[in-house]
Amino acid sequence: MLNRVSHRHIRGLRPAPATVRRAALAALAALALALPALTGCGRQRTAGPGPASGELPDQEVRDFVLTETHEGAVQWVLYARWAAMFDARNQILARSIRVDFFGADGARTSELTAREGEINQLTKDMTATGNVVLRTTEGTRMTTEQLRFLNAKQRVVSDGLVRVDRGGDVLTGVGFESDPELRHFEFKRRVQATVRTRSGGVLAPGEERR
Repeated sequence: MLNRVSHRHIRGLRPAPATVRRAALAALAALALALPALTGCGRQRTAGPGPASGELPDQEVRDFVLTETHEGAVQWVLYARWAAMFDARNQILARSIRVDFFGADGARTSELTAREGEINQLTKDMTATGNVVLRTTEGTRMTTEQLRFLNAKQRVVSDGLVRVDRGGDVLTGVGFESDPELRHFEFKRRVQATVRTRSGGVLAPGEERR
């Protein structure tokens, strides 16, 4: 219960100057503005990078694994250090991803790594972004900054600059499509080739390998 104290009943007590009262009111106003922010901090979820809208994920998982099979055979397995599921959009966002692709005999044929990945939960199509590298067990290596994997077609596609290293030869171009094993690939435009000879030299355009 708050007791009122009259200045007339306390000797020597004088009303505070106007400047002091104004300073006290200003401090109270600042505290009132700060309280909602302080109380909100306790309820805020910590999440990894999500959509631009700032939407929070429905679920977050560390050491995430996603396996795709066809008629009982494993086609590919995705590993991620961190993943977030957005159920309303059937989307998975993942960090530090690795995808192992497998052939019809069950043997691993290639490995894709990237900084980030986006997976459609319904189609299992993927978009890998940031330092994308696709290596095959036969030694072929493809690098780019963004690569899409079309699950139904089992194809990898890029609209950007792509480099392929195979057997000492280097191919670059803009626009690319291939199978995940990099056995049959196609560049769309601005294709350049650097071909190495057995002695380690470089062939000029039109020259034949010896």
